[in-house]
Amino acid sequence: MRVNKKYSCLPAEEKGIHIINIRAIEDIGYDQHESTLLNSLSKNPDADCKYGLYFRDGKRKVDYILVYHYKKSSAGKTLARRAQQNDASVRSSKQDQPLPGKGVQLEMGDSEPHMDYHEDDKRFRREEYEGNLVEAGLELERDEDTKIHGIGFVKIHAPWNVLCREAEFLKLKMPTKKMYQINQTHGLLKKINSVIQKITEPIQPKVAEHKPQTVKRLSYPFSREKQHLFDLSDKDSFFDSKTRSTIVYEILKRTTCTKAKYSMGITSLLANGVYSAAYPLHDGDYEGENVEPNDRKLLCEEWASYGVFYKYQPIDLVRKYFGEKIGLYFAWLGVYTQMLIPASIVGIIVFLYGCATVDENIPSMEMCDQRNNITMCPLCDKTCSYWKMSSACATARASHLFDNPATVFFSVFMALWAATFMEHWKRKQMRLNYRWDLTGFEEEEDHPRAEYEAKVLEKSLRKEHKHKETDKEKLTWKDRFPAYLTNFVGIIFMVGLTFAIVFGVIIYRISTAAALAISSTPSGRSSVRVTVTATAVIINLVVIIILDEVYGCIARWLTQIEVPKTDKNFEERLIFKAFLLKFVNAYTPIFYVAFFKGRFVGRPGDYVYIFHSFRMEECAPGGCLMELCIQLSIIMLGKQLIQNNLFEIGIPKMKKFIRYLKLKRRRSLDHEEHMKKKQRYEVDYNLEPFAGLTPEYMEMIIQFGFVTLFVASFPLAPLFALLNNIIEIRLDAKKFVTELRRPVAVRAKDIGIWYNILRGIGKLAVIINAFVISFTSDFIPRLVYLYMYSENGTMHGFVNHTLSSFNVSDFQAGTAPNDPLDLGYEVQICRYKDYREPPWSENKYDISKDFWAVLAARLAFVIVFQNLVMFMSEFVDWIIPDIPKDISQQIHKEKVLMVEVFMREEQGKLQMLETWKDKDKRKGENCNNHSPRLPRSRSGSLSSCHSYPLDV
Repeated sequence: MRVNKKYSCLPAEEKGIHIINIRAIEDIGYDQHESTLLNSLSKNPDADCKYGLYFRDGKRKVDYILVYHYKKSSAGKTLARRAQQNDASVRSSKQDQPLPGKGVQLEMGDSEPHMDYHEDDKRFRREEYEGNLVEAGLELERDEDTKIHGIGFVKIHAPWNVLCREAEFLKLKMPTKKMYQINQTHGLLKKINSVIQKITEPIQPKVAEHKPQTVKRLSYPFSREKQHLFDLSDKDSFFDSKTRSTIVYEILKRTTCTKAKYSMGITSLLANGVYSAAYPLHDGDYEGENVEPNDRKLLCEEWASYGVFYKYQPIDLVRKYFGEKIGLYFAWLGVYTQMLIPASIVGIIVFLYGCATVDENIPSMEMCDQRNNITMCPLCDKTCSYWKMSSACATARASHLFDNPATVFFSVFMALWAATFMEHWKRKQMRLNYRWDLTGFEEEEDHPRAEYEAKVLEKSLRKEHKHKETDKEKLTWKDRFPAYLTNFVGIIFMVGLTFAIVFGVIIYRISTAAALAISSTPSGRSSVRVTVTATAVIINLVVIIILDEVYGCIARWLTQIEVPKTDKNFEERLIFKAFLLKFVNAYTPIFYVAFFKGRFVGRPGDYVYIFHSFRMEECAPGGCLMELCIQLSIIMLGKQLIQNNLFEIGIPKMKKFIRYLKLKRRRSLDHEEHMKKKQRYEVDYNLEPFAGLTPEYMEMIIQFGFVTLFVASFPLAPLFALLNNIIEIRLDAKKFVTELRRPVAVRAKDIGIWYNILRGIGKLAVIINAFVISFTSDFIPRLVYLYMYSENGTMHGFVNHTLSSFNVSDFQAGTAPNDPLDLGYEVQICRYKDYREPPWSENKYDISKDFWAVLAARLAFVIVFQNLVMFMSEFVDWIIPDIPKDISQQIHKEKVLMVEVFMREEQGKLQMLETWKDKDKRKGENCNNHSPRLPRSRSGSLSSCHSYPLDV
């Protein structure tokens, strides 16, 4: 093979390394002379390079790391170890080679086994790819002598000229020398702001970036021609580590490897196992003695700690370290958590109102009054007997805590809260865009994904095989039709599976209620309904948690077989599928209790049966709202506690522990090597890879649905969401800072498709709460009775009005209770909750006129409530401007200042040209005065006299 000289970015002497002898590589396997060694010039080279943060010369910063697996012969390892024991100051020549593609090993002659074909192929692709990176201007350094044997690291550094070139290509806005004053408030507003700052000072993070700024640097897209506009006094810090890694990642995606008809960027190479990982480095350690100050350590102390849960987040520092996309996520999570505070306070007030008025609630008092002696019809066939309504007293009193007039007000409030939250976030987003210089940023089309390129290559190869002329191929809907069909069938199947599981839980509830009714004592029969409900909800919770993980994997697989072209398309399609499946999974049991349970029961003597044996279950005498509240609270709290917190803490730690055990099993090092401090890139390699923000957003969106969709049945939902989010922010922060590899910074000006999902949930919440209040609660029947049927204008007699009568002689054969005298007396008429004609009427058991009156009132309420709340939400949306007035003024001011800067620059150029012309004119006159009789043959010299200043 040829030796590519371009890999050596700097002379070996400049790297602090003396290369004694390096042989060319053979086609198969690496070859090296036994005496080839590198001598380190310093006593502790690891400290000189800050343990992997810099190249071995201690000057060039490591901007990115590529990791690969390599096979090393056991004989070579033994000999290398022996050489290391002979002289501790002598390092193996495999460490930090300036030749990234040319591996150097101790020469073993014929004893070294040949590598297999796949390892050779990966090595050749790495050689070509790294050579192309060097051609692109990057500088590389290799390290294979690490504590993790079989793992090699390629360190990448972007020099100044490459950073400038790529910053111009990416149109990165960088701060210029020009500074301007930010408009400050005056008068009363200024005093109010100063008071607020003093009050909130204890809860502000101790971070320089979080302090209020009075001046700001004017930003402009970087241009090499206009470098004089920018403050380049310190070139090392002009591009921060986040920007440097972003630039290198763009080059890695753009650079291709074309051997054997492959056109592959870094994503394809990672997918094919040529490299096992690629990541930027963290800034340093975050804990321990003598740790140098760095942004990671500061974030750990002021953000990723449970001890600072009461403080604001240092969002600007988060953006500086992780990039705009992750910064926007945590900013959105912070705004959402802040907005939950007023919602929680109002929810607590509504709940306390229910507690305070429970003893004054006439319907529940009538249900608890044993003097009424209301005998209810059996809840199941044969085994269940008649029962007293007063036995459901506790359920009726508990229902009033959530089913009272205040819940209607709370539903309207939460609808307006959702609209206000969305508007507040839009304004906050615009402030962040201004502060982060993203006002003119437009996302450009991303590079094609590895899988898409592979499919296109496969398609072009098939056409070439058929001897067809091919232009630039791309995947059409015909190519994707099988994947679309699989997606449709798969999603329908998953939704059907969810419905089937909910149906199975319904069967469990019915059969368990019948079984408990047989075996329970008379005192225990009153708690049968609560027992069945609680156990069924726990089963639902376990199934939801399991299916959530399954559906997440299935959604990813369905998206992968579609082969979207770009990462953005992939992410949007994945989000849509995952949200659809998880939404159905989380809310189907709740929808059943809210809108279907007790609606299709039938009546005594003519019940509706499932499989001809299981009678459909009924709502409690106080309505299904209490059961809906239990269902919602257990599922919401269970998901937050188990799935969001325990899984997020436990699973990463378990994966980290398994990875540690694997590495420990592979180590065969002596004591000296084991005690050696790890390099930064080795430590980061052991961290969990960043898997994207989709899981983080998804759990918060599902929670947002719990807070808004059924809030009429559970006013305390915002409070529990608030408590969860206070922990969630610090938990996610700790995970990003300490548990994950540093993600590549991605520029973004908004939260993308998640905003549209939030708006959709907000609109859906208005409709669902209207139906919950109207059909699930007894709010409308109470109003109808109060204004149409009450004799004295009170709620006395309401319970009796909602109950119909049934003659026990009309039971179907085999359905009457086995023990009709269970209550101690013979029952002739029992009561059941419905609006039907009595048995002594001509049209006995038919639906009565009261039913139609209540139904009309319910539908009217839905229409009025929905339109009124929608109008109020739109009014809030219209009255609150999307862009704050001060931000729009600052953006306009920036544009004016930038125009002034360029106008001054143009005027300076014109003045300089005028000066040059004057000088040229004077010199021409001087030339004419000194040589009046200049021959024509020497006129060329005269013209050069004129043209010289202009050429300069």
